[in-house]
Amino acid sequence: MPNHIPGLVGTVSSLWRYPVKSMIGEELTATEVTDRGLLGDRAFALVDRSSGMIASAKNPPKWGKLFDFQAAFVQPPRRGDAAPVRMALSRGGFLQSDARDVNEVLSRELGRDVALIAAAPEAPSLEEYWPDIEGLAHREMVTDEAIALGAPAGTFFDFSALHLLTTATLDRLREVYPRGRFEARRFRPNLVIEPISGDDGFVENGWVGRTLVIGEEVRINILIPCPRCVMTTLPQGDLPKDPGILRTAAQHNKVLIARLGQAMPSVGVYAAVQREGTIRRGDSVRME
Repeated sequence: MPNHIPGLVGTVSSLWRYPVKSMIGEELTATEVTDRGLLGDRAFALVDRSSGMIASAKNPPKWGKLFDFQAAFVQPPRRGDAAPVRMALSRGGFLQSDARDVNEVLSRELGRDVALIAAAPEAPSLEEYWPDIEGLAHREMVTDEAIALGAPAGTFFDFSALHLLTTATLDRLREVYPRGRFEARRFRPNLVIEPISGDDGFVENGWVGRTLVIGEEVRINILIPCPRCVMTTLPQGDLPKDPGILRTAAQHNKVLIARLGQAMPSVGVYAAVQREGTIRRGDSVRME
């Protein structure tokens, strides 16, 4: 893509959607974007029936098995259409979200009494385990955390409806910790953006407070840096467990998140949708 496009900061390298919160998601070539993010993103989540809290791999001792599941839509979702999701189970086989016994099967697989839900309760929250890594807000403890504070009501997002990450940030992390496998899927972004030639380092830190135009239609507001948690260190697929992933972020990109009132290890940024539309892999990303 020519660099003479006014305000050009990069192009969309890849697109990712996660139909069930904390399960492995699916890569896309194009998607509709609504005020609730990529259409179908975090459409479902599991709720712990004993506590009423949202199940999340942020507390691996309880929910780490969620990373053994993969979720994808049976057919492309449409606005207002509760399209079923097909989940590949940790022990083999598949389960659809509209199966009559979906809650029983998932409870048996996870060893906890859970229900699959499509709308978050009022004031949703989850448990977060903080490992013993210098630079985190807590160490060796589990806290209750409110979610979706920057997202539309009824959603399951950790903070807001979109998460962006640049390839420059991944390259910088690899540079300072060559042993680590810094792949986008560790960080669960919706958009991976390849900056224009010459931009390197933690590029998206400088986008906070700005507006980006993606493709011909979509406009988004960059809200805050994305604070990282223990999920980035967990094994998934062929990626090994590696506490060094989070430790490296804490050492090299601990930034002030004004909305949270503290500096935290960050990788990527959170965003809100200002104008809806369609985005595609390869689309231009421009700054206004």
